Amino acid sequence: MDTTIEILELRTLAAVVTSGTFTAAAEALGTDKAHVSRIVTRLEKKLGARLLERSTRRLSVTEIGREVYERATGILQALEETENSVAQSQGKPIGTLKLTAGPEFGVLVVNAWIASYLREYPDVRVEAEFSNRVADIIHEGIDVAIRVGRLSDSELSARKLGEVAYHFYASPSYLRERGPIAHLEELEDHDSVVFTPRGAPHWTVFRDREKKTVSPKPKYQVNNNQAALGMTVEGMGVCLLPSFMAAAAVRNRTLDIVLPEWRPTPVPVHAVFPSTRYLAPKVRAFVDLAKAQFRVE
Repeated sequence: MDTTIEILELRTLAAVVTSGTFTAAAEALGTDKAHVSRIVTRLEKKLGARLLERSTRRLSVTEIGREVYERATGILQALEETENSVAQSQGKPIGTLKLTAGPEFGVLVVNAWIASYLREYPDVRVEAEFSNRVADIIHEGIDVAIRVGRLSDSELSARKLGEVAYHFYASPSYLRERGPIAHLEELEDHDSVVFTPRGAPHWTVFRDREKKTVSPKPKYQVNNNQAALGMTVEGMGVCLLPSFMAAAAVRNRTLDIVLPEWRPTPVPVHAVFPSTRYLAPKVRAFVDLAKAQFRVE
């Protein structure tokens, strides 16, 4: 019998130990539970040792199984690094791209970039986390973070992708009921929907070089832009929103732009990554694509 240990066997064992069940491992590997069980059994026969204790209720790793698993993960990691190194020298994006972005911008904008990226580079997989949590991309092994807003000083590298514009919006039903808004000062006489994560609400906007601050009268005040958007569509008042969030509502004619000449300073959007010195092709390709497809106005 051939006792040579195969990469497939090590990868399968690692998937079982990591996921905790044969079923979950099969889903992660894109196969079936019986196939996973056969591969693990084959590996145990080759090694002459029991790696997993099975029962109807639970699955546990034996002491020798834990040692084999730790060695297997080291081998698999080294193999992936070798493949990535070769791919990098050839300029071909492969492997798994791990990225993070805020939930609103991630769902409405970054998701479309990911779809284009996966279509263009079918050998790459993507693991995305859309969360308000600011991830430590170096220690968490994240390849790229898409961040909206000013960047804090850090040792990370960044590339500006574009800017997000903000506009005043109101529903057609609200404007029919309350009348059109022709001057900025009129906003203080109107109901407003205000996104306010902290502090008293105020809007600082510009028209060319002219700067003014408006103190709205919130009919509804909330710390979530999606909620603010929904209430504005419902006709509860005027709201200052990022254009990428309101774009669909404008296309559907459930929101109108109000006072388009007045707007806040646009907010920058950056791709942030650990280093430009050894930027993997999978990261460079995604950042280039995001830059090219940035159409937020």
